[in-house]
Amino acid sequence: MGKPYSRINWSEGEVRFLKEFNSPWSIQVFLDSIEYNPAYECRSPRWIISKKSAHCFEGALFAAAALDFLGYRPRIVDMRAFNDDDHVIAVFTENGNWGAVAKSNFTSLRFREPVYRSLRELIMSYFDFYFNIKGEKSLRSYSLPLDLTVYNSRNWATTDEDLEYIGDKIESLHHFPVISDKMIKRLNIASDSIIKAGLLGSKEEGLFKPD
Repeated sequence: MGKPYSRINWSEGEVRFLKEFNSPWSIQVFLDSIEYNPAYECRSPRWIISKKSAHCFEGALFAAAALDFLGYRPRIVDMRAFNDDDHVIAVFTENGNWGAVAKSNFTSLRFREPVYRSLRELIMSYFDFYFNIKGEKSLRSYSLPLDLTVYNSRNWATTDEDLEYIGDKIESLHHFPVISDKMIKRLNIASDSIIKAGLLGSKEEGLFKPD
């Protein structure tokens, strides 16, 4: 395990909890085991540890904090969607390859193995599986990674403060398009079986209601 990049003031109990993680995948297993939070709020990783509940943004922040504990940089990436929720993931690299840890109400928008040679390649691995409840493929663009160590002075991982300011920041970053207008017009609807698999175990009140 490497040295953390953030100086996070974890409690002794939280340190014991975080020591249970030995890889990015183990963080994903934890996120998959907890409830999806449908509330419009953004709580810190400390709150997630206590309440065992998170939505996608909270899950990405928690994953970034846990990755930091393992010695990875705590970085998140925003994926912007049309007629659907945006999605935020925590990203990491191993031997120059990109992977991701994420919380999602859709089974298909979570973990990615660190086998992608670029950030764009990683993002595109989500494209065919990023759809709304109508099956419309909705991913349109992505941001560069935001390194959360810039918020160390605000104790982003342990504060009781709402972290929507981080959401505002990542939303304001330049986003790179993944598809052209011409391509959008030719997109197919996801198959019924893929939609069913994506929605397996989803929490109804947390699903985006498309037009």
